[in-house]
Amino acid sequence: MNMQAVYNIAEICARHGLTDVVLSPGSRSAPLTIAFARHPAFVGKVRVIPDERAAAFIALGIAQATRRPVVLVCTSGSAGLNYAPAVAEAFFQQVPLLVLTADRPPEWIDQLDGQTIRQQNLYGRHAKGSFDFPVNTTHPDEKWFSERIINEAINLAQAAPAGPVQVNVPLREPFYPKAGEKITFEQDVKIIRETKNVLRPTSEAIKELGVAFDSYSRILFVFGQQQHQLWQTLLDKGWSDYTLEEITGAVFVGDIISNVTSENISREEGFFDVTHYSQDVGLADSSEELKSELKPELLITVGLSLISKSLKQLLRQHAPQEHWHIQPAGEVADTFKSLTKIIRAEPAEAILMLMEAVTAEHLLPENKQSMRAVYRLSWDAVMGKSTQFLLDENNLIYKPTVFGEFASLARCLRSLPQTTALHLANSMAVRYANILGIWPGRQIEVFANRGTSGIDGCTSTAVGYALARPERPVVLLTGDVAFFYDRNAFWHNYPLPNLRVVLFNNHGGGIFRIIDGPRQQPELDEFFETRQALTAENTCRDFGMRYFPVTDFAALDAALPAFFAAETGAAVLEIFTDSRTNAAFFEEYRAAVKKAFS
Repeated sequence: MNMQAVYNIAEICARHGLTDVVLSPGSRSAPLTIAFARHPAFVGKVRVIPDERAAAFIALGIAQATRRPVVLVCTSGSAGLNYAPAVAEAFFQQVPLLVLTADRPPEWIDQLDGQTIRQQNLYGRHAKGSFDFPVNTTHPDEKWFSERIINEAINLAQAAPAGPVQVNVPLREPFYPKAGEKITFEQDVKIIRETKNVLRPTSEAIKELGVAFDSYSRILFVFGQQQHQLWQTLLDKGWSDYTLEEITGAVFVGDIISNVTSENISREEGFFDVTHYSQDVGLADSSEELKSELKPELLITVGLSLISKSLKQLLRQHAPQEHWHIQPAGEVADTFKSLTKIIRAEPAEAILMLMEAVTAEHLLPENKQSMRAVYRLSWDAVMGKSTQFLLDENNLIYKPTVFGEFASLARCLRSLPQTTALHLANSMAVRYANILGIWPGRQIEVFANRGTSGIDGCTSTAVGYALARPERPVVLLTGDVAFFYDRNAFWHNYPLPNLRVVLFNNHGGGIFRIIDGPRQQPELDEFFETRQALTAENTCRDFGMRYFPVTDFAALDAALPAFFAAETGAAVLEIFTDSRTNAAFFEEYRAAVKKAFS
């Protein structure tokens, strides 16, 4: 088989500015492997990860860090299926991946040939698109076709909303060049570039939105998961938190993974402090009377998923009159069952245009100003009390009666190094962090696999980010089940001096003791908690990471400075707790919140 068209895949990727490749060893994929390994643009950027599931999540983490598509290469058969969890996560997080799955030629599918499955459109609706590379490329039209679909796949992966795209590459033997044979990369390959479409509503549409905005007195902005720091974009364009509030008179609320809370942005004048972030405290067990006070007339949402169940319940049970969602492209979820308008624009651009179209709040009629002020005060009172509770040095989170994971996680958050890329594993780690928020002034960016909210690749994603950004501290907060499930994240030959893993080991799925439902069942211990007796000591020994085990607050406080020190290198801080104690403490915390708001 003439492999020149296959080798040209690497050349086309390089011309599009792709820089990172993650591959897993295999024979059928050998031509792809050789092409990327020998192409000068990818020297030092082709990483070998043996476990395909870990490889795909590592690629996801690299793509999060670089904000460019990462190339994934695997052999035929079940190898590509092992990419599926990360492909689904990338799809719902809108992270670009170019997935190259080597395959048997089509005539050998379903013929009981080894390592052969049905790989066309392998990821179904969890990929943005799927292309089939031609088997024969000797005819000029076939060569044109092969180059065209690689360009289309790369452009599709990056076009809004970004996401994973599969190219299935059937290959016939012989796969390998002869000994000493040099391969070449043609310079006249076809390149199709796509100009980014900057979507802007028409001036008439913006004016119409401004008039509608002016008519409402209770306006709530809610920010879901997003990578880019929206407020920083606004600041770079000359806007400030003060003008946001002065012009809109609105309330701003964001989860920790929205990266728009005050802790994530800093500037010379102080901290960007428009956005409320403590809704998981203030809205927990809130009365119907309070929910009615906080109900918006106009809801404007930006970003993807929300963590806060309390906020989702508020907005579903007390629906606004109108719900506008800002999103440049793609399907839009009606999360709160109240969606009335989709604004097709980049979030920062849409907010800037909206601010230019609305009447400044202080220029509105006095009764409108008064009503907006009353609505803001309702939220400020609740969120202010929440923040005061969270920052109170004498509350049970910072002066606990027993050693446990919630209070330990709070101490770890307070100790994070400046500019950390914080990765939150699913289950309790992301929930605890969303309650507590980030300690002010750290300029920390937050990541979590909340596209599918699975535990399967949390560690690998953090590893990928650490590989791509070696100059930046990367911290993963994770539970024991997620950690041990994904240990192959470390099964490779690449140093991770900037990675720190804080592992909360309660020897089981402790979340099931906290959420209603499973904790009341007699099968809890055996069938929900997945009890296990593992520790990370052997994992650290196997993969050359420093190991910090702690079992009390004194040991934790002593370990944190050394653990986070830059010279420490890759390390795991394993915090041993008891799941029953953790569950009892969380109930104590909930009672304290209820008392504070009664």
